[in-house]
Amino acid sequence: MKKDKLHIHWYPGHIAKAERQLKEKLNLVDVIIEVRDARIPLSSSYSNIEKLLGDKPRLLLLNKADLVDKDELAKWCEYLKESTNCPVIVTDAKGNNELSAVVKTAVELSEPKIQVLMAKGLLRRPARAMVVGMPNVGKSSVINKLTKSSKTKIGAKAGVTRQQQWVRINPKLDLLDTPGIIPTRQDDQLQATKLAFVSSVSENAYSPEPVAKALLEMLSNSERATSIKEHYKTEELTLEAIANNRNWIIRGDNPDTERTAIYVLKDFREGRLGKIILDEFPLA
Repeated sequence: MKKDKLHIHWYPGHIAKAERQLKEKLNLVDVIIEVRDARIPLSSSYSNIEKLLGDKPRLLLLNKADLVDKDELAKWCEYLKESTNCPVIVTDAKGNNELSAVVKTAVELSEPKIQVLMAKGLLRRPARAMVVGMPNVGKSSVINKLTKSSKTKIGAKAGVTRQQQWVRINPKLDLLDTPGIIPTRQDDQLQATKLAFVSSVSENAYSPEPVAKALLEMLSNSERATSIKEHYKTEELTLEAIANNRNWIIRGDNPDTERTAIYVLKDFREGRLGKIILDEFPLA
């Protein structure tokens, strides 16, 4: 891959394999808990999510909320509630206050399915949920939070694949303890680039320099540009300017743009550049 050209690429067969594995798990559950990255609430979603999930009820979690502006995120929550017709809950890595709401909502969304089963003469059982989402949006951390208070593994169920492990969250909810990875498509390169910004694309699929360059270009055109220039103490948001400011110079008196790219991406991912949502809010 040329360093000056950005293209995110996965190996052939990635999408089909991931979709097949996800669908196998979907057959086991009543409700889906979809996790998205609050920094890219649209770009961390799957374009064909409704088709992929079928008629399964869905709860949206906007995770890593501590890395974005609260007021701006509130607007996104309202938009997503209206556009997806799904409940939306904000989560982050630091707190657990939202857990009771997540469990309560998942149980409520599952109730119609449970009622159908009971109408057929079956006994009431706990709702069955699974957590899905793009890579690195925080699925495992959500699962860990939900299962922390209840480590009761209940293993295989009658009629459920034995390889799948379940945890009883409470008497009304069982959780599949392995996350469902929604495959990332790269036919939309802007979306793929944003996924790379937040580490939702494997680093094997791109070079850090063009990704960091694209990030700086995007930030240069944002309301955060001035504060980010102050952060780096530069007049321009370029890899070269930041490298020169830090005296990161390599052979031939050239700026070390590779080192700088890794540095810039880490700054953004760890929130040092401010509380930023990169997706543009859809026009009414």
